[in-house]
Amino acid sequence: MKEVLIVGSGASGVHFALSLLRKNYRVVMVDIGNRKPAPVRPDADFVALREMEDPAGYFLGGKYEALILPGNDGEYYGFPPNKQYIFAEPRTFAHQARGFSPLFSFAAGGLAEAWTGGCYPFHDGDLEGFPFDYGRLGPCYSEVARRIGISGAEDDLARFFPVHEGLMDPLELDEHSGVFLQNYARHRRELNEKLRFYIGRARLATLSRNWNGRPKCDYSGRCLWGCPAGSLYTPSLTLEECRRYPNFHYENNLSVSHFCYNSAGDVTRLVAYSTRDQQRRDFPVSRLALAAGALCSSKIFLESIYRDTGTIATLPGLMDNRQVLMPFVNLRMLGHAYNPRSYQYHQIAIGMEGESPKDYVHGLVTTLKTAMIHPVVQSLPFDLGTSVALFRNLHAALGLVNINFSDWRREENYVSLDPHPRPGESRLVIHYAPEAGEEKKIKRATKTFQRGLRKLSCVAPGAMLHRRPMGASVHYAGTIPMLESGSSFTCTPSGQSRDFRNLYLVDGTTFPALPAKNLTFSLMANAVRIAEEAF
Repeated sequence: MKEVLIVGSGASGVHFALSLLRKNYRVVMVDIGNRKPAPVRPDADFVALREMEDPAGYFLGGKYEALILPGNDGEYYGFPPNKQYIFAEPRTFAHQARGFSPLFSFAAGGLAEAWTGGCYPFHDGDLEGFPFDYGRLGPCYSEVARRIGISGAEDDLARFFPVHEGLMDPLELDEHSGVFLQNYARHRRELNEKLRFYIGRARLATLSRNWNGRPKCDYSGRCLWGCPAGSLYTPSLTLEECRRYPNFHYENNLSVSHFCYNSAGDVTRLVAYSTRDQQRRDFPVSRLALAAGALCSSKIFLESIYRDTGTIATLPGLMDNRQVLMPFVNLRMLGHAYNPRSYQYHQIAIGMEGESPKDYVHGLVTTLKTAMIHPVVQSLPFDLGTSVALFRNLHAALGLVNINFSDWRREENYVSLDPHPRPGESRLVIHYAPEAGEEKKIKRATKTFQRGLRKLSCVAPGAMLHRRPMGASVHYAGTIPMLESGSSFTCTPSGQSRDFRNLYLVDGTTFPALPAKNLTFSLMANAVRIAEEAF
């Protein structure tokens, strides 16, 4: 039986593995694999959880780690306490970043264990810099949709998001999102023609009907703290599916250091260390696939070269989507009561057309429901009592647009190694500088979004705009790009390294461009494509 060794259990890794298992490969997956805690009172909804014995501990954490206190300019929200395991790093892992605030995950399922489920396929315009077109990727989007379940609709956003197979009906709208769409219907022509502004239903990896043994969304209001029923897809669900195959072997609690290779450019073995006792484990390699995420896969690649040659290499072209958060008030919702028993993440998406696909801007609209209120309350220019009273009347009317911008490979953005922080433990070095015209691009786009929101009876105060630091979107890509032809530190269209003949890259390292859209769905589809075309 042919064997493939995979590093990482994130969105790319598990779907690559599942495709190989179905082709009767023997798959060995090496992973740290921090496990998520069992859900607390899985049958309770958000309201019932507030009445539990220690709600503060559950929602805020024993050390209030979910709070973002006044004076913090980094982010609006912290991660819920029960998701901290996703970002727990092994003791031996180290990095240094300039102009970039990276997040790493060593959890079973990877960073997408904390995603919001947005599934937005790339079209031919988005794939302009890729060595293949939608015709080759489209069937893979359909395959992933059949595996995970995606809800959505064919509407005005179909011009940006191709309609693939396997799309189920959209989720029930919360009241605020419904009012938002009604306002759009009234002003649709003007928004389309004057602002090139299009609005429709979000595509979500959340079930609107029972699917593949998973229940449909029950609108319990617990999305932010992790869906206890598995209605909102996360890669750990596919990992569990893989583990049911007799030809799948999951080796966890192992931190991969590097791979060894011979003079012919063949990888011969993989070196990992136990996270428990630091004992070394060596795995023989027939074919190796790196799926540890763009940053961690890059580190393994760089470390392997350094261990063999003593060369500190640099991988240029790191990309990430700049995100700007735009809070708004929907005047048509003032005084309404909010309903916590609804889907909590974004249910509406906005596409703003540009002069070229690279100029497309992607917006996700989240209406405020069960999110923690302190970031809003503490930003109001009043005393606490007045701010809380004002917030109660505003709660149902509040929303947030997450505005995403595209990125592309530039030499000045790179990852490399510092091999000397501690003996035997290299540090990943990350450097990122924004493009020269970013300020103008963001200002132009945010003004258009404000104009569009005003037409929808929504007020978005400019003073409350929040530019997230680079790295916050965790849409990392581009360090070992797939190109039709290329030299060292690139890979073929099928993900095969041009430096090591039996090494494949199946995660975001390979993307040669980064559209404004969320990339997780495309990562999964591309991993399926590589498994089908190259194996």
